[in-house]
Amino acid sequence: MSVTEDRPAGTPERGRRTGVLALLDHSAVRYLIAGGVAFLVDFGLLWLFHVALGLPTWLAAAISFLLSFFFTYTIQRVFSFGSAAPHGPALIKYTLLVAANTVATAGIVALFDHTALGWAGGKVVATVVTTVWNYFAYRYWVFAHPGRSRAVRKPARED
Repeated sequence: MSVTEDRPAGTPERGRRTGVLALLDHSAVRYLIAGGVAFLVDFGLLWLFHVALGLPTWLAAAISFLLSFFFTYTIQRVFSFGSAAPHGPALIKYTLLVAANTVATAGIVALFDHTALGWAGGKVVATVVTTVWNYFAYRYWVFAHPGRSRAVRKPARED
């Protein structure tokens, strides 16, 4: 992988970086960092609603996941993918993905709540599952750069 793999078409190539800076050149690394921060926010809210306020596990998981919506959207859009995609379509796509993730997360957390792993283990499992499919959905669908395509286009014919 080159350090320019994630740069939008038409932007100049960055100088060769080493170490941590080279790692930060890739959207997958930035995605994982941003996701880790978002997970801590989400997990803290889950603890607050379930443990501190006593809400049922499934409800606490769903509420905490939804409250982290705008924080996660912003950090992934700006930090992870540096997206220039118009907010309207990106937000609609993100919302559809969040709806699917909310159902999956609430179901997985509730399912694990009655096992030895408990609600916290279920939250970890749900996060791992959604993390994998979200990276590809964010990169190629939600935050895809406008006009950027991996398809090879034939040059216009000059007759």
